[in-house]
Amino acid sequence: MTSDPRISATQNGRHILITGASSGIGAALARYYARPGNHLTLWGRNTERLEKCAQEARRKGAAVTILALDLCDTQAALSAFIAADDTRAVDMLILGAGLGDIRPVGALAEKAEDVLAISLVNFTTPVTLASEAAGRMATRKKGWIGLIGSVAAFHDLPVATAYSGSKAGLARFSTALHAAMTPHDVKVTLISPGYVDTAMSQRLEGARPFLVSAEKAARLIANAMEKGRAHLLFPWPFQLVRLLEAIMPRALVHRIVRSAKVVQRPQL
Repeated sequence: MTSDPRISATQNGRHILITGASSGIGAALARYYARPGNHLTLWGRNTERLEKCAQEARRKGAAVTILALDLCDTQAALSAFIAADDTRAVDMLILGAGLGDIRPVGALAEKAEDVLAISLVNFTTPVTLASEAAGRMATRKKGWIGLIGSVAAFHDLPVATAYSGSKAGLARFSTALHAAMTPHDVKVTLISPGYVDTAMSQRLEGARPFLVSAEKAARLIANAMEKGRAHLLFPWPFQLVRLLEAIMPRALVHRIVRSAKVVQRPQL
């Protein structure tokens, strides 16, 4: 098999379903896989941005279907996935949609309604879709599933407990699903990016160390999925950060992260 997913995708004519495709990494992945022979099914919350992404992909020769969907509605998302797979078997599922929020300055805890939405979008819905896809792909003995998490999964973030917690759950689910699906020739990849230049990270005030463009992130993700890697963590300095935190006393780590000043601008 060729190591370039763009070439092999064109040859195989894959059906690729991407959630969170209206912006950021999801949109960059849609552009990356937009090739003649591929069918892209793009999900997102913003119909206008989805259509813009679809037009660009169509100009590159891909067939495109879009669906505006709120992933807080897990049952609706599951029904939509089943319909898409029944119409044309999904070869590659990339679960890129996500919500991020930071505890407001002066608040003692995150709002319960925000925690619920983050939990649904970052964990409940993607693991539901991945489970349905895994069963179907295992029967077909072929498929790729990518779950986009975050380096936040490996750190205790006092100002973003729901975000780091939901990504931690997604990370463990993904590696467990990888173990379950390997005998059935279904490749499952956990993607743990650091700072990527997307609308979500642009809301953060202050430094964004080792910032990666969405286009570079898409290339890294595509290559990792094609190779069937269980885990992709990038950029590489965050691998070192993870290692250092793992060997430091937990009390010291918590003292350091509590002292960090993280501010997020309101979402437009």
